[in-house]
Amino acid sequence: MTKSIDYFFSVGSPWAYIGFDAFLDLAARHKAEVRPHIIQLIEENGAIYSRNRPDARRAYWLRDLARWAALRNKPLALENRAGLSDPSPAGRLVVAAQIDGLDWSSLTKALQAALWGRAEDIGKADLRTAIVTKAGFDAEALEDRIGDADVQAVLDANFQRAKEAGVFGIPTFRYEGELYWGQDSLPFLERHLAGEPILA
Repeated sequence: MTKSIDYFFSVGSPWAYIGFDAFLDLAARHKAEVRPHIIQLIEENGAIYSRNRPDARRAYWLRDLARWAALRNKPLALENRAGLSDPSPAGRLVVAAQIDGLDWSSLTKALQAALWGRAEDIGKADLRTAIVTKAGFDAEALEDRIGDADVQAVLDANFQRAKEAGVFGIPTFRYEGELYWGQDSLPFLERHLAGEPILA
């Protein structure tokens, strides 16, 4: 029987970026299908955007990001980000690629690397188009899909599915009904995939 992992994430999450390669490698090792669900943070379930956290917690969050990026060998550009625009249109491109049977994971990697590895403003259509084209996709075709009803329908369904499942943070992985929040929970997901006990 094929193993399937629901992957709740966003292009705009630095944690999703830092853990993406490790997650895909894990899924491949266990021959597990990845079902992507682009979502926003679900505040109704307890999520807190970093901008709304106390200064002490935000400072720790930034330090922890840098530590994990170094551990995962992922470049991380945290300076000069104040003027970056909303990256959520990039997520719509990923949904469009998924619907159209394109390589959504490669597109995600290209967009994440631009936003988090190089601090490029993927919220701007012209910059996004250059990134997507360089990654080997028909950027104009995908950009034309951003406002399509089927893309919005998938986003709405993703959000509702995540909310009902109890997801709040990004990334979250769900396997056999069990939720694992954060890329640092991948060891627990791996134990579960391997059929090992996940609780004492």
